[in-house]
Amino acid sequence: MEGVEAKPMKGVNGIHDPNNKEDHDADFDPSAPPPFKIAEIRAAIPKHCWVKNPWRSFSYVLRDLVVIFAMAAAAIYFNNWYVWPLYWAAQGTMFWALFVLGHDCGHGSFSDSRLLNNVVGHFLHSAILVPYNGWRISHRTHHQNHGHVENDESWVPLTEKIYTSLDESTRKFRFRVPYPIFAYPFYLSLMCFLYWIDLQWTRSPGKQGSHFNPYSDLFAPNERNDIITSTVCWTVMLAFLVCLSVIVGPVQVLKIYGVPYWIFVMWLDMVTYLHHHGYDEHKLPWYRGKEWSYLRGGLTTVDRDYGLINNIHHDIGTHVIHHLFPQIPHYHLVEATRSAKHVLGKYYREPKKSGPFPFHLINNLVASMSNDHYVSDTGDIVYYQTDPKLYKSLKNKLI
Repeated sequence: MEGVEAKPMKGVNGIHDPNNKEDHDADFDPSAPPPFKIAEIRAAIPKHCWVKNPWRSFSYVLRDLVVIFAMAAAAIYFNNWYVWPLYWAAQGTMFWALFVLGHDCGHGSFSDSRLLNNVVGHFLHSAILVPYNGWRISHRTHHQNHGHVENDESWVPLTEKIYTSLDESTRKFRFRVPYPIFAYPFYLSLMCFLYWIDLQWTRSPGKQGSHFNPYSDLFAPNERNDIITSTVCWTVMLAFLVCLSVIVGPVQVLKIYGVPYWIFVMWLDMVTYLHHHGYDEHKLPWYRGKEWSYLRGGLTTVDRDYGLINNIHHDIGTHVIHHLFPQIPHYHLVEATRSAKHVLGKYYREPKKSGPFPFHLINNLVASMSNDHYVSDTGDIVYYQTDPKLYKSLKNKLI
């Protein structure tokens, strides 16, 4: 397949050319092994940033739950179509904030107690229909293999061979904004339904497995009981929603819970994608084989500024340091990042400043999905390439 490089990449065949002066910054190659070790980054971070305070962590849980129930009560009280759209956007964002706190539990940064982390994590994630242990284990795999073409678990690039095997409609659906963001919640719901009638599905082209199935290749045999536990918790929450629908009506449950859940998954989809794609200054590498290392993979992640949302979703935009040191609590990530910048140098990419709301990131999302289609089947350092035919099709749709 004849591919072209996604702008602004000027390399050849998906391989960056550091000697090309038109190619972002001639004196810096982001794929070059960094001149520092991870221990140097760790040493630059103040010791108190590593301290986990469960009381402080619980204060954020309490804050989010109070806001969530208060907004639901207000929406039910006013019950008019001027209020509902505002409620959906705000409540979906709060569901996303709740997910981030459960995410801290999964990393063990909520507290030093594994039992407490798991109890709180199950409560928070089950409340928003996330199978906690299934997600926790696959997310651990993502962190341990970030930036690896084959072994990563989050928004992994398609290889050219897999990409060319997709039919044209699948390619368009996968890469045309807003379909991947809007449709994913429906896809997720359908996949959960298919699981319960004993069908297996593909997580992403080239990847198989289920977060609900204890015998999935995602999990080791000694983790099967964990998957059963989180699947039971997820099922209890789903049963509660069904019962609530019988009591107050399905339309009311859809308005109070269903639409915000959809908004939450859109946040989840967009944020996780943009933390690993769409940097607008230059292309970032993906690795295989001997070229991959934990440090080099972590340095391909991207920090983002979400404006007023930063505080609401617990500074998850400070993603580089989080990826390298996921045990740091979210409330120390900003300080830890600030302290480590002098070590990271050009390997740290300062996020573009946001207005009150991060509308600027829509441009990054559209540009990346229009250009970043697949990587080469070979090579230990690769960059996204563009399918010219798909790019032209997507561009015409945007005009």
